[in-house]
This record gives sequence, C-alpha cells and structure tokens, in this order.
Amino acid sequence: MGREERFPVWEAALGAGVAAAFAAGLVGVYLSMPDSDYSFLKLPRNLEELQILTGHLENYTSDYTLQVLVGYCAVYIFMQTFMIPGTIFMSLLAGALFGQLRGVALVVFAATAGASSCYFLSKMIGKPLVFTLWPDKLSFFQKQVAKRREKLLNYILFLRVTPTLPNTFINLASPIVDVPYHTFLLGTLIGLIPAAYVTVRAGIALGELTSLSDLYDTQSIALLFLIGVVSVTPALLGKEVQEKPSEVAVGAS
Repeated sequence: MGREERFPVWEAALGAGVAAAFAAGLVGVYLSMPDSDYSFLKLPRNLEELQILTGHLENYTSDYTLQVLVGYCAVYIFMQTFMIPGTIFMSLLAGALFGQLRGVALVVFAATAGASSCYFLSKMIGKPLVFTLWPDKLSFFQKQVAKRREKLLNYILFLRVTPTLPNTFINLASPIVDVPYHTFLLGTLIGLIPAAYVTVRAGIALGELTSLSDLYDTQSIALLFLIGVVSVTPALLGKEVQEKPSEVAVGAS
C-alpha cells in the first residue's frame, strides 16, 4: 500500500469526530424526551422488530414530533455515512410514522445527506477501503465515468434508480473516480425519489408486509425500470449524434 493510501491520524480523528457529533445529537434527543423505558429503541433488523419499534414510536410522534424527526435523521444519516446496513427499514419507518408525502421528503433528505457525508468522508479516507473491497467494481465504474463524462448526471441518475451498482459503493467510489459533488448531489437527490416512494408507500401498510420481497411488485419494478431507461436515454442519444459525424467523415475521406 502506497503512502498516499494510508490512514493519517488526523483523518481517523476526523471520522471519529463525525461519529461523536451524531452521538451528541442523539443524546440531546434522548434527554429532551419524557422519562420512560426506551429499551425498545434499537436498529431493526427484520420486519418484526420494525413493527415493534413503530408501535412504540407512534405514541411519541404526535407530541414530540421534532425530537422524533431529529433522532430519525441523525440515525439515518449516521447509517449512510458509515455504511451500516438497514436503511431500508428506516425508509419503511418513515412511511409508517409520517405518511406518504412527508415520508418521501424525509427519506430523500436523510438519504441524500447521508450519501453526501459518506462522499466527503470517502474523499478524505476512503481510497484504501474501496480499493480493497471492490477493485473490479472500481475499475468498471472509473471507465464508465470517463466514457460518460459529458452526460454524467444521466449516468448517476441511472445508477441511483437501477440496481446496477450498490448505493454504498457509489457513495464511496464517486469522489475517487472524480465525480463532481454537484453532479453526485443532484443525481442522488432526484434518483432516490422513485425507490423512496415505493418503500415509504409500503411502510404505510407495514402491518401487511410479510417479507421485504413484498416491497417490489410488478408495477413498482416496471416503474423503476422505465425511469432508469428514461434517465440514460439522453446519454445514449448524445453518443449516437457524436458517432454519426465521424462516420460521415470516414465515408467522405
């Protein structure tokens, strides 16, 4: 491993500082809530745990809306920043607690903020991790970004809507392959809306879910696929337009 790929002490300290800031926010939320038994507060790992958590939080959401919102955002952004699995359960929780419109807005905001935090953290200390975990994916992603540089926003939108590459990988690898932050931000903000809509809608009927496979019915999959095709179409059309003049020039020579 080269010198530039090591983890300097100050960068490790910065990562710890970010984690401490999230922890401080959660402590503040905890202290502002009424005295009660909060043993139910834990990250859900399955639908049963999520339903139990939702049942308890519904009792607090109407009276302590601000605290619940801050706590929700802090947990979601923390999970996105440090690649902790389970954000799909947080998205379902938003639908169950806040309904369709507010739930989608909350999920898109928290997911975009978390992805942005992960982007900047990776920019400082993520290179060795990405090279170690996903060397082949990183090489593929780097080639695709270089090839689609002029229509990069469309490509990022396509990746966010479709499961071509994992979102965690996109968050970590984007600064390493020189995806500009404004492109990353806009592509993430818009591209996460369809999946957020599907998940939040399912969260509203949380009691009827029996497995995570119930989230994506035929209609939802078709909608995501259609949006993905639409998002990448301008890039494909631009490529064809560029190729035609070169073909004419070759024929004329």
